[in-house]
Amino acid sequence: MPGVRIVTDSAADLPAELVDTLGIAVVPLEVRLGDADPATTSALTPAAFWEMTASTDAIARTAAPAPGAFAEAFARAAHDGASGVVCVTLSASLSATYQAAVAGAQLAEVPVCVVDSTTVTMGEGFVVLDAVDAAAKGGDLEAVRAAAHASIATVRVLGALGGLDALRRGGRIGAAQAFFGTLLAVKPIVEIREGVVTGESRQRTRSRSLRYLVDKAVEAMPLRRVAVAHGAAADLDEFVAMLGAALPGVEILVTYIGPVIGAHAGPGTIGLCLQRS
Repeated sequence: MPGVRIVTDSAADLPAELVDTLGIAVVPLEVRLGDADPATTSALTPAAFWEMTASTDAIARTAAPAPGAFAEAFARAAHDGASGVVCVTLSASLSATYQAAVAGAQLAEVPVCVVDSTTVTMGEGFVVLDAVDAAAKGGDLEAVRAAAHASIATVRVLGALGGLDALRRGGRIGAAQAFFGTLLAVKPIVEIREGVVTGESRQRTRSRSLRYLVDKAVEAMPLRRVAVAHGAAADLDEFVAMLGAALPGVEILVTYIGPVIGAHAGPGTIGLCLQRS
């Protein structure tokens, strides 16, 4: 495929049909769950991952791809005739994936720009989609890189967690540790801010936490894109209906939180990904 190709990682949680339709190359992170073979776990569909998670007490663990995995993706793009590659990764503050992509770029046969999205799940996915749009319009490597960078400032990702165990044990709380350490029965809202997980607010009940997310979406209007990413949340339909009623005429993409982010967010999590116009 001529022109600039887009590569990302599996933390972007882009639906498979979008990936296939748009020709996006996805480099998977490794996911381990208990004694299961990592190759099997990493290849699970999001739905299958959450089914497997429900049947075990084990906490999933993740690892960044090797630089060689990115180098292979870049080599395939070169073989297909790409003039260059823009690679969008999840936040460099949360994973070594960005560094692995940079190392892989040094082995590439075509110019590669690696962009730290500073976010995760469909927030990262939105940055990828803007890079795809720029490439589809015939943008050169610098134009596509610039489009991805400009996209970052328009994206916001918040989440109502299903629980705290996975986030604590996964070690991704960072500066929010003090915030979580004071919580008892309170339902926290988290946000990816400047690349890290931060405590955004405390809500008394799950229903209030979901209402709070809806209010944040309304406050952010006008919106270009809205996505709901979930970890097999039982109240997903209720939330999507509430969000749709509050955002008439706005298309809402609903997708699973995949194994990479799901390993740290835990089951029941609902993520709200917003992109301002």
